[in-house]
Amino acid sequence: MKYSINKDYVLSTAKKILEFDSPTGFCFDIMKIIEDIAKGFGYKFETTRKGCGIITIPGESNEKVVGLSAHVDTLGAMVRSITSSGTLKFTLLGGPIPATMDSEYCKIRTRDGRIYTGTFLSTSPAVHVYPDSKDKKRDPENMEVRIDEKVLSKRDVEALGICPGDFIFIDPKTTITESGFIKSRFIDDKGSVSALMGLLEVFNREKITPKYTTKIFISTYEEVGHGSSYIPQDITEMIAVDMGCIGDDLSCTEYDVSICAKDSGGPYDYNMVTTLVNLAKDNNIRYAVDIYPMYGSDVGAALRGGNDIRGALIGPGVHASHGMERTHYEAIENTIKLLIEYLMY
Repeated sequence: MKYSINKDYVLSTAKKILEFDSPTGFCFDIMKIIEDIAKGFGYKFETTRKGCGIITIPGESNEKVVGLSAHVDTLGAMVRSITSSGTLKFTLLGGPIPATMDSEYCKIRTRDGRIYTGTFLSTSPAVHVYPDSKDKKRDPENMEVRIDEKVLSKRDVEALGICPGDFIFIDPKTTITESGFIKSRFIDDKGSVSALMGLLEVFNREKITPKYTTKIFISTYEEVGHGSSYIPQDITEMIAVDMGCIGDDLSCTEYDVSICAKDSGGPYDYNMVTTLVNLAKDNNIRYAVDIYPMYGSDVGAALRGGNDIRGALIGPGVHASHGMERTHYEAIENTIKLLIEYLMY
């Protein structure tokens, strides 16, 4: 079928979503953006009790219901304790690479909504002072957050309203280049979320109806393993739309849609994977098939939650996962194309 993908919409949506803070466990505000997008295109939007979003696209048939999932929650950090000198010790949310956080800007949000800025630093941050400044291990035990306020003690920090359990938002540093590269933290999985929003835009503009009723599930706790442990019970098969990995022993690039045959949870549904591969081949969609041994997805969480579904995993190729990530617009476009072909198959 003939259709066009709105590149400007996809990239502007990606930038908006990537720049919006939503560490795992704090996705209430960003879900309002997703709701506005879905309702703006005329699709029904619901939320689960734990804040996941469900967007329904009516199909030509209800014989089966196809689920597409992506997660809007990101990696992050949380205040663990306040030191006597007025810095913050932190605990990680999900699995960011701590070494990549050294010298990164951040924001601390208090329970009453106040925002303070700061910087992640090694506890040996000055080369002119500390002999181990260059080779000290970068991990939460040897790092802290320097707050951009006049604080010299724990009491000074507490007076700001900062306390353990406050969220720390890591600056994503989102940049989209003229050559089509998207550079940012948290492309995992906001690149895929923008792909699904781009799919909605195509379906709305082109007046496309999928063959089967489709439900887009936007999860909020994927980074801690239970994002889609509950899904709507009428979903019969689900495709997790999540980042494709790039590196040693892998064929995926920043221009491909990745089709994962197996991850740490085992093989994905053979027939679904075969259909996705054949659709990519038949429609000249650039793709790669890979095995991801250190990876889990929303489909895995749904299966462990007891849902009786078939499952598959695809997504745009992303370089340097859980650090300073990068992908290219073509990977997101190829992901959208493969999803459209699957939904019309």
